[in-house]
Amino acid sequence: MTRHDAHIEISHDPARLDRAMILNFLRGTHWAGDLTAEKLDTALRHSLAIGAYIDGQQAGFARVITDYASFAYLSDVFVLPAWRGCGIGQRLVQTAIDHPELQQLRRFLLVSRDARPFYRQLGFVPLSRGEQYLELKTRTSHDRPRKLRAVWPFFKAA
Repeated sequence: MTRHDAHIEISHDPARLDRAMILNFLRGTHWAGDLTAEKLDTALRHSLAIGAYIDGQQAGFARVITDYASFAYLSDVFVLPAWRGCGIGQRLVQTAIDHPELQQLRRFLLVSRDARPFYRQLGFVPLSRGEQYLELKTRTSHDRPRKLRAVWPFFKAA
């Protein structure tokens, strides 16, 4: 069987995920190098996880962080090097976009340093009003947690 003849299966079943492979791959990326098994488990519990499988072995991964009502953030999309160029990445992202529970969303965001052309071919465009978006960085340049100021409650009870 050649790479392009392989049967690609896409699944939302979290029980099928090869957590060790996902952790190992993500630890080698520029965006998740400090990932621990505990952080991965937490992230998976609070995300819609999508796996791509060839002959039962996981070949790719993506996850969507969402409230299922108005917003989603696409994260951690990857395909193992041996399986790149077979359309697996496109299928993972399209599966996320087409998920029945995400059809009413107003916005689907992602951040990409080096894969913008890939995402553009799937319909993603630069932010139309990027100047309106803000971020709060919760890590310092030395990757230590930043102490967040308590601002709750906003009002005092009468």
